[in-house]
Amino acid sequence: MCGIAGIVNARQVAPQGIDRMLHALRFRGPDDADCHYSDGAVLGQRRLSIIDVEGGRQPIPNEDRTAWVICNGEIYNFQELMEDLKKRGHVFSTRSDSEVILHMYEEFGEDCVSRLRGMFAFAIWDEKRQQLFIARDRLGQKPLYYVERAGEFLFASEIKALLAADPALAEIDLAALDQYLTLRVVASPFSMFKQIRKLAPAHALSFSKERGLKIWRYWDLDYEPKLQGSENDIVDELESRLIECLKLHMVSDVPVGAFMSGGLDSTLVVAMLMKHVMSEPIRTFSMGLPYKQFDEAPYARMVAEAYGTQHREKIVTPSLLASLPKLVWHLDEPSDPLSVCSYLIAEMASEDVKVVLGGDGGDELFGGYDRYYGNRFASHYALIPELVRRHLIGPVLEKLPDGSWYKSHNHMLKWLHHLSFAEGGARYARSLSYFYFGSNRRSDLYGPEMRERARSFDPEEPIRSAYDAAHATDAVDRMLYADNQIRLPDHPVMILDRMTMAHGLEARSPFMDHEIAEFAARLPEDLKVKGRSLRRVQVKLAKRYLPEAVMNRPKQGFSSALPYMLRDEYRALYKIFLRDCQLAGDGIFAQPAIDQLLAEHEAGNADHGNRLWLLVNSEAWYRMHIKGESIDSMEALIADHGKGRNETAMGTAGPASLSTRGARPTDLGHLSPEAKHENLVS
Repeated sequence: MCGIAGIVNARQVAPQGIDRMLHALRFRGPDDADCHYSDGAVLGQRRLSIIDVEGGRQPIPNEDRTAWVICNGEIYNFQELMEDLKKRGHVFSTRSDSEVILHMYEEFGEDCVSRLRGMFAFAIWDEKRQQLFIARDRLGQKPLYYVERAGEFLFASEIKALLAADPALAEIDLAALDQYLTLRVVASPFSMFKQIRKLAPAHALSFSKERGLKIWRYWDLDYEPKLQGSENDIVDELESRLIECLKLHMVSDVPVGAFMSGGLDSTLVVAMLMKHVMSEPIRTFSMGLPYKQFDEAPYARMVAEAYGTQHREKIVTPSLLASLPKLVWHLDEPSDPLSVCSYLIAEMASEDVKVVLGGDGGDELFGGYDRYYGNRFASHYALIPELVRRHLIGPVLEKLPDGSWYKSHNHMLKWLHHLSFAEGGARYARSLSYFYFGSNRRSDLYGPEMRERARSFDPEEPIRSAYDAAHATDAVDRMLYADNQIRLPDHPVMILDRMTMAHGLEARSPFMDHEIAEFAARLPEDLKVKGRSLRRVQVKLAKRYLPEAVMNRPKQGFSSALPYMLRDEYRALYKIFLRDCQLAGDGIFAQPAIDQLLAEHEAGNADHGNRLWLLVNSEAWYRMHIKGESIDSMEALIADHGKGRNETAMGTAGPASLSTRGARPTDLGHLSPEAKHENLVS
């Protein structure tokens, strides 16, 4: 695991550029740094040593030093590939999994990527062909950003490295901002910066001075034909495949631990590891909350005790006021409450291990979100004649209050009504944008320049296109495919990568192994979602391993509690960043529209919580990355606001770095029963 960067230029590459890029990535690879200079090209890496700790320094050359590789990630089948390559006559200078990629390239050319099993973003400079070859893993666990301009190509693991190479790249992409406000993600190939692009998952590229840039897809999921056999047979096969996958994910020359939230995905990973893979207790890490109705730590503790893990748990009170500038800096793009939770648990785990396993990807592979069956319900509701829905039911729903929770019954009814006027991919895209800024809300929010840009851009297009392009017949499979292509890599996985790497910690996700994903895609639909039952095959497998109390509890989710735990902080952030919004001052937003959203939300006339959070993060990002404000100045701005306040959700010590500093729990008595107990999904 590491941070990689490089430059290909028709002119001689100056060392200052790559030095600045690697310095910006130093937290991704605190153990080592090195570069290789060629005629018009340079590759660099910051290393977090996991495999071949002493000898695996990168960049790594082939036998005659005519090709060089740098890699961010892990190749889980590298030992098998290495043995085959040795039989073919290749001589290895290291025991590193990254060197395997280079010799595979020598044998199979650009098709080498199809033989790799792992998470990766790698680059190979081919001296003979004077060509750069880059590939990103199939499900997008490892990031890769690039800039192409006038015969020059720059790439890096994170945007901040590209900005370090050329600060002039700090120019906002209004189309990406439009998409973020609509979907809460920025989908490939966009980034929030106009000239910086993101290589999509399962894609590779080549660049040379003579032939320019070429990008192609090398892999895709196929949801047909469906697996045959009894439910028990299919569960047995899933179990067998996961055991093999877990064994591969435990290959490491440094200590490995596991995140354990108390939810099904992460606890199942730990339980299966302890039963089938580990010969000694694995280190497990959980975060608890001082709010009983949102605290998942007791369930994680239950599994830890059942399987005898070496368990570590902290009770935390996270603070967005204290952490927002730091989170936006690490993410390079607007933040999300989930990042606070990931940052905190990664900080704790990094004190004991350099590698952690987690349960990411289970919801998107097996069908874990209630929007999957919700879209089916919308199909049934749409059978009511349109005139009745539009002119009779619609006006009644408009008069209903939103409620104090984004999944209140009134919200859900309005959501179904909204979806009923679209079909297929358009309906699924609407189901995701409803709680953010749909087309009807964006026109009021945007200033003249942004409004003009939005007319020529369709922010929902990636979701709609992915849904319609899926090699699937069932609507649930199409939704899962869209999530695997867009939401998974560009939201939770992106956040996990940045927040763990902020602490020099490698996160591995066994459910996101591409062979597991291929198997999950071909599961019969009713083993994923049936009625209101979600991810049925995974639940059936988990019943073999997890205590009944863990299986039968409602899904909670750490980040879902934050708007209620930190409601005073949210109000403070609105005041700090939205009362005098610089995005509005520069004509991108309209301040009166923001003021109206704030007034309606504070008066309880509408629930704009998700929308205001997007605006706060957009503004914080804009001030830092476009206007040039530093983390220190942003933290000072927030601290100045906090002076004189007798009590905030940060606790009595005031703004500080992310920590477990104590705080008096905010009263949660105002929450509806839905907020306290409903199955929560993000």
